[in-house]
Formats: sequence, C-alpha cells, structure tokens
Amino acid sequence: MAGIEEVAKLAGVSTATVSRALSGRGHVSPASKAKVEEAAARLGYVVSSNASSLASGRTRNIGVVIPFLNRWFFSSVLEGAQRALLRRGYDLTLYNLSGEGNERSSVFEHFLLRQRVDAVIAVSLELTEHEVARLHDLGKPLVGVGGPIPDVPTLTIDDAAVARLATEHLIALGHTRIAHIGGDLEFDLDFHLPTNRRTGYEGALHDAGIEVDLRLFAPADFTIRGGYHAAKQLLGAPHGRPTAIFAASDEMAIGSILAARDLGLVVPRDVSIVGIDDHDLSEFFGLTTVAQFPRLQGEMAVDVLMERLEPSTPDAPAPAATPLPYELRVRSSTAIPPV
Repeated sequence: MAGIEEVAKLAGVSTATVSRALSGRGHVSPASKAKVEEAAARLGYVVSSNASSLASGRTRNIGVVIPFLNRWFFSSVLEGAQRALLRRGYDLTLYNLSGEGNERSSVFEHFLLRQRVDAVIAVSLELTEHEVARLHDLGKPLVGVGGPIPDVPTLTIDDAAVARLATEHLIALGHTRIAHIGGDLEFDLDFHLPTNRRTGYEGALHDAGIEVDLRLFAPADFTIRGGYHAAKQLLGAPHGRPTAIFAASDEMAIGSILAARDLGLVVPRDVSIVGIDDHDLSEFFGLTTVAQFPRLQGEMAVDVLMERLEPSTPDAPAPAATPLPYELRVRSSTAIPPV
C-alpha cells in the first residue's frame, strides 16, 4: 500500500499538507486539497484511523444521545448531525435512550468512555448535573439541543413562542373556539415541551381576549394515531365542536386531519388544523405548520461542537445558548371559520 510520502510526491505538496487535507484538521487551499484527494485515490491511500488517533489523541468519533429513534423529528436531527460530521471526517456513535433508568446511567458512566468518543451531542435530553459533571471530568466537550442545560453550550427553541405563533395564526383568521392537542405527562420530562407549548397556546388566547376552555384540550403521544384519537374526542364532543385545532406536532395534526375526514368534516371548511415541525408529510397533507428545521438543528449542533474541538479562534468562550430558527408556513389546512 502507498504511504503518505508517495501521495505527497504525486500531488506535489508536503506530507504535512497531505495530512491536513485528508484529516480535515488545519487549513488547506481547495486546489491543494483536490490534488491530494486525487493522488490518494489514484494510489489507493487510506488514512489509518489508529495512527491518526495516536498522533492527535482524538478518535474522530462523536457520541450522540437521543431519546427516540423511531420518531421523525429525532431521526431528522440525527440525519443533519451525521451529514455535518461526515463532511468533517468524523464518525458517529448513537445511543438511543428512553430518557431515564439504568440504560441512561450506563451510557454516561461507562459507554461514552469505553467507545472513546471525542465529544457528545445530547438531543432533547435535559441532562442532570451529575451527567454533565461526568462528561466534563472525562474532558468530553458537550453540546445540547432542545433546551437550556447549565454550564453547557445549547441550541434552544422557544416552544412557547412557537405555539403562540401557530395559535395567533388561527386567531388572525377569526377563530375563537381553538382546541389544543398537546403531550401527556410522559413527554413532559425533558425541557417540559408539552407544558411550554400549552403555555404559548393559552397565552395567545388570553392576549386576544379569548377565554381558555379546558374542555378544548386533549393529550396525546405525538404520533399520528394519538392525534387521530384525540381529535375524534374533540370534534365529537357534545359541548360544541371547535372550529380549529392546534396540535403540538405535525404527526398529531395529520392524525387530526384524518379524524376530521372520518367524521365527514372537510378541512379547512369545517375545521382548520395547524401543527409544528414541517414534517416531510406536511406538504402532502397541505398542513399549515411552524417549521423548526430539525436537520438544520443537527448541523448547527455540529458547528457549535467543532468550535470547541477545532476552534477557529483559540480561547474563544463557547456560546451559552444559540437560539434556533422557526417559521410559519401557511398551506391549505387553515382558513376563516365557518359561518
């Protein structure tokens, strides 16, 4: 097998330039990088991960800790992080946690050390003081996504503001009987997302002078099936059907659309429906939603982490919190209320 010297000779650069170009560490001009990659490909040269780790003290492996893998939002954040890490020449080790219990303890006490990760990204997990201290003691840079974590650079989204924006859209259309499908207690563990979104919904109603009707709230599990059953309860209630539904996720909003159709209602003529996420299926269903760009969240988390692993400005303080973007996307599932 060809060595680094042969690659350098064929590319007409130094061995140091070859090392920087193929490892992703340090600046190399695009032209030199292209020549090195072409020479390496022609010679069949592959960087030895073991040698690279020994030389740098790094494994070029990032641990990602996530509460659910079978949910669109979390898998999308993971996809964005994986793509960004791949561009930088890093591997990813995934830990799929339920959010509590012995599995979670084992990951922070043993697995992250045994797998020799360089750093950790925690997605939608409100890490404990002990978990954060454990990673800091091991010298593992840590970035959180989803909410504030003390002493940790985090990317946060204002869930109350997101819910308020969705509800205010319905109010602006003239709706006053607006139901809310939120999360049940099972999903209120980390960063209190269901509570914050309900707070934003109720705050928008209050500011518009609309009384909050507790009968217009139904809990669900952030799935299409859960949203379907919750919407059937709301739309078939004897105390009066709502003219609009704000669901705390697009999957629950899609379930609401399906429930309305099964009850013989037309969306949005009979009931308007809005969600949060901008799920891949939302455009297919014509769903009005508040996009929160989960793939971008994963990419942004990697950007913040790389500034700690490979800082462009030495000794620059890490940002305490980075706000995440969101945007209202109006489609065909919302309209003025029926007369």
